[in-house]
Amino acid sequence: MKIRYVLSVFLGVLTLAWAWDALVLNPMAGDWPWMVRKQAIYLSGVWAMGLMSLVMILATRPAWLEPALGGMDRIYRLHKWAGILAIGLGALHWLLELGGGALRGLIGPAIHKPPKVAVLEFMQSSHGLAKDIGEWAIYALLASLVLTLWKAFPYKSWRLLHRAMPLLYLALVFHTVALTPLAWWTQPLGLIMGGLMLAGSVSALPALRRRIGQNRRHAGRIESVRALPCGITEVTCTMDAGWPDHRAGQFAFVTFDPREGAHPYTIASAGPSGARRLTFQIKALGDYTRRLGQSLAAGQAVQVEGPYGRFDHRRGEARQAWVAGGIGITPFLAWLESLQDRPDAAPCAQLHYCVRDAARDPFVERLRALCAPLPNVTLHVHDAGAGQRLDAETLRRAAGVQAGDALDVWFCGPAGLARSLEKGLRALGLKDVPVRREAFEMR
Repeated sequence: MKIRYVLSVFLGVLTLAWAWDALVLNPMAGDWPWMVRKQAIYLSGVWAMGLMSLVMILATRPAWLEPALGGMDRIYRLHKWAGILAIGLGALHWLLELGGGALRGLIGPAIHKPPKVAVLEFMQSSHGLAKDIGEWAIYALLASLVLTLWKAFPYKSWRLLHRAMPLLYLALVFHTVALTPLAWWTQPLGLIMGGLMLAGSVSALPALRRRIGQNRRHAGRIESVRALPCGITEVTCTMDAGWPDHRAGQFAFVTFDPREGAHPYTIASAGPSGARRLTFQIKALGDYTRRLGQSLAAGQAVQVEGPYGRFDHRRGEARQAWVAGGIGITPFLAWLESLQDRPDAAPCAQLHYCVRDAARDPFVERLRALCAPLPNVTLHVHDAGAGQRLDAETLRRAAGVQAGDALDVWFCGPAGLARSLEKGLRALGLKDVPVRREAFEMR
């Protein structure tokens, strides 16, 4: 399910509930510019707080939502964009509140100003404090948004700052409850917002106690650490007896160092049912991953949370195109390994592997060996060093499809390549071809 559809439906429900209150249940009296401003303050606040509640719920990694949203990577992507949108709408809410003076200077004071609305009796004395808390929370959220989008800001420092988000959310819950019109609480809008804020507040507690995903955590030991070409570290772990069977293509949150915290890595192996041996292929993309080869050793304890994800070719059409860029080959390695004992279960698939230097790449020969016993899977290596680039026409030609034909494209790799392929496929008339991406980002 596309993120924009989920957000559109979510905001649409909140908007309808607000409109029912503003236009039917509690229509506001007064000069129309001031009524518009007041209702805009309410609506932007409802949007922002509803989205912030959604962000907190999604932060708990609710595995029960994976089937509906398409996997934990999609849940985290929704978490990210809901947070960005919530902060933007919160800033709008704050600016509308500050805009009273500007409106007065533009059109003059209100002759018939909308009346003040009653709030919960026990919150009446907290009106001023709630406004101040809301203002400072917006400052903090805007700063956190800048640091989230600024990729040069160290991940470790960002992660520590991100732990303060549940506290900011609870502060905003106080702000909202103290300023919400009393009449709302027994009407659809108040019931919806009350339910969202209750769920968000309950979700904030495990986040504050650092217990998110605790019931899916498993202990293990590092079995081996191996340095591969192109800055890749292969780590093999043996898990405890409680580790559940994972599906090829899933990922897990791995904690090698509690001070560093958990990082998501695709499980690049697919053992038989009951196997407790996991392999991770980790690309050096930052200071932490560059040091892994030197900091890890056999016998070291490891904690793995998962498995998560629904990147699974069995959910697709009979004819497929698998596209991997660089370290994005890891879920496809697990897929191929899972098919070795049952080659007839493999779909008719064209595997496109895009690399910078095929001669030095650590996976090309392994891919050839894994694809050899699978008659339905054809490997294509696109070597950028030799001037070979994958485009939509090459993808279409290899799959042997025309406009209107059924094809599923499974993609894991750079976002720029995915966007280029999607645009190219649309230009070729293959508008209905889904490009199923593993879209996991921690920030």
